[in-house]
Amino acid sequence: MNRSEKAALIAQIKAKADTASIAVITDFKGMTVEELTGLRVKLHDCGGDYLVVKNTLARIAFTGGTHDVIKGDFKENCGVAFGEDPVAVAKAVSEFAKTSKIFSIRHASLEGKMLSASQVEDLAKLPGKQELLAMVLGTMNAVPTNFVSLCANMIRPLLYALKALEEKKAA
Repeated sequence: MNRSEKAALIAQIKAKADTASIAVITDFKGMTVEELTGLRVKLHDCGGDYLVVKNTLARIAFTGGTHDVIKGDFKENCGVAFGEDPVAVAKAVSEFAKTSKIFSIRHASLEGKMLSASQVEDLAKLPGKQELLAMVLGTMNAVPTNFVSLCANMIRPLLYALKALEEKKAA
């Protein structure tokens, strides 16, 4: 790989790292490409990406960017998972780590803040973006629904009383 190819690769990694809200450094020592393909598919489905790059190039790409705090963790065989939705990426990586005996999470950077492997696992337990939106919409819908029910419950006894008076006068 010549100097210009390295510069292009560094620029590509830096662009992905700067647009991503989370970057997870993983250890995959001893895994095959076929085994990592499952992780890549999961990450691609949630809008993420997984890269295996040389440590020196990764350190250069991460220097001065959003995820500068993890640049020193590029040692031995490691890969980086990127994504805009931090919960979805954390879920994909942690589920893959549970199914694989070799694959593990080292560290992560969430918008420039260092996360340990256990914190990434905790992040994966949170509800996703779609679930949170559904909760918010359900809460917002509850207010007018309850207001209509309250108004109906206030008028209903009056209607029952008027109906009883009508039946009493008719008899």
